Amino acid sequence: MKTLFLSPPSYDDFDGGAGSRYQARREVRSFWYPTWLAQAAALLPDSTLIDAPPDGLTIDDVIRRAAGHELIVVHTSTPSIVADARAAAQLKAALPGVRIGFVGAHTMVLPDETLNMAPAVDFVSLGEFDYAVRELAEGRPFEEVTGIVYRSADGTIRRTPMRPPIHDLDAIPYVTDVYAKHLTIENYYIGYLEHPYVSLYTGRGCRSRCSFCLWPQTIAGHVYRTRSVDHVVGEMAHAKQLFPQVREFFFDDDTFTDDRPRSEDIARGLGKLGITWSCNAKANVPYDTLKVMKENGLRLLLVGFETGDQSILNNIRKGTRVDRAIEFMQDCHRLGILVHGTFIVGLPGETKASIEHTIEFAKTIDPYSLQVSLAAPYPGTELYRQATENGWFAKRQGDLVEEHGIQEAVLSYEGLSSQEMHAALERFYRAYYLRPRPILRIVKDMLRDRQVMQRRLREAREFFSFMAQRRQPPAAA
Repeated sequence: MKTLFLSPPSYDDFDGGAGSRYQARREVRSFWYPTWLAQAAALLPDSTLIDAPPDGLTIDDVIRRAAGHELIVVHTSTPSIVADARAAAQLKAALPGVRIGFVGAHTMVLPDETLNMAPAVDFVSLGEFDYAVRELAEGRPFEEVTGIVYRSADGTIRRTPMRPPIHDLDAIPYVTDVYAKHLTIENYYIGYLEHPYVSLYTGRGCRSRCSFCLWPQTIAGHVYRTRSVDHVVGEMAHAKQLFPQVREFFFDDDTFTDDRPRSEDIARGLGKLGITWSCNAKANVPYDTLKVMKENGLRLLLVGFETGDQSILNNIRKGTRVDRAIEFMQDCHRLGILVHGTFIVGLPGETKASIEHTIEFAKTIDPYSLQVSLAAPYPGTELYRQATENGWFAKRQGDLVEEHGIQEAVLSYEGLSSQEMHAALERFYRAYYLRPRPILRIVKDMLRDRQVMQRRLREAREFFSFMAQRRQPPAAA
């Protein structure tokens, strides 16, 4: 079948492709690459990939481009499932006979519910969907394809056995070829990465057991399955030729540094290519590994600190220590490695005092930049189970974003309301950034590069506009 892989339009500037933490609009316009869809598309060389949000496409635009396709695979998420179901209905009405499937973590956790609320959808995936989609595109009937839940001819919902995780990741062709063929890379922005950038995975899964993190608890799993060093370095050499304009490559593995000898070997290969790169990391990477990575082109690490309170780190099974995180940051500062730190307000055990303590912790470790999120209990996570059992939901389960796609405070604890968490997010940003040191860093960056100056001014406008939109406190629970 002629196959279309689709990230559909939903909220304006909504990053439905975000994988590492949550799908939502961000404080500044940001888009990750739709890598999960692109990897599946790589197995079908004649397929099409459309990523509607960064291209600013409407559903009418998508329908026009979808004409002639027989199979449409839509990446959905908990915040966007209602909009995606509506898009599927419009596609089915405009293209009678087209087969539509939904894929992603949401469908793995709630397959029957997804099919019941999206009558235009014919099947959903139960995990990694790369080979399941290829088999469907080749014409295999639903009942012979493992790893799906489908709507049978009589309307009943049926399930096939689970498909085992993919371990031979080298067998999947280079995702960068799909990017080059179908995407406009200049439309992808992440505030702390050089622009234009390209991101991709060198492996799937994460050994950590963080209670809030969606992907390891659903699709990816807790075994870090990796591509070979030669395969990764080979793709990066190829990508350097494909995208001469790219200023930075980012490895979006949940924790690229989980396998330190491998990360060092990849770094040495990238050093020979002269590539500037960044990656996700945990706040426990030893100095010697950091040094090898820095000497071979590493510019920045994306690190989930989450909180400065050790008891909360223990509650969420983060597997890190506050004192070790401070030592790690000292090493990064010594080596000149930039760090973008991510923090979460509202994790189990959070109090008014712990929020203020985390703000002071962020000032102490002083990352180059930071992002503050609200705790998001996604279906399929331990945090969702805890919130359900303990009555922590301040809003209806599943309402993780408001009508414009902005993340909401959906949890409430004794002594800490959702409204107080909501207000803490902006206070965190202001307390951190409105200090002489971060301001001086931003000004220096702007003076060094005119392109950076224009970008930072645009991001400042977007940030304050975003904050104005979310400033109205949520309704009381």
